[in-house]
Amino acid sequence: MSKDEDFMKIALEEAKKAELIGEIPIGALVVDQNDEIIGRGHNQKESGKDPTLHAEIIAIREASKKLQNWRLNGCRLYVTLEPCPMCAGALVNSRIEHLFIGTEDAKGGGVCSKFQIGINEALNHQFQFTTGVLREECSEILKSFFKVLRKNKLGLPKK
Repeated sequence: MSKDEDFMKIALEEAKKAELIGEIPIGALVVDQNDEIIGRGHNQKESGKDPTLHAEIIAIREASKKLQNWRLNGCRLYVTLEPCPMCAGALVNSRIEHLFIGTEDAKGGGVCSKFQIGINEALNHQFQFTTGVLREECSEILKSFFKVLRKNKLGLPKK
């Protein structure tokens, strides 16, 4: 197993934390140049009643706090699902160097599926990205979550 797969497994652990609290199971982590995890996050927008509490945003905030710097130069972010446009913008603004994506988001992806925010030369920063790191595992956790929701006909809370 590669180092990137090892980190994505940890992001999947974060996704499982989200699932346990009824959130869409997406997990993320920020890793510095020394391969130290400096930020972790999982979706909390339902429980936190905050539309910005995506896994990536939480991981970026934690990493910035740890480094005492909003610039995450040289850092990598691992996330189980392709970031939305808001999160892709946060990756640009935080100066992430490389993004590793578990599975693409054909409906709302902000990096490689719908939009290509991370490589837009009109922006002040671009980042490299790699897709398909543990794609099957990252896709399966989402499929299982939504299958249960449909089966139970519960839907996500709309509060």
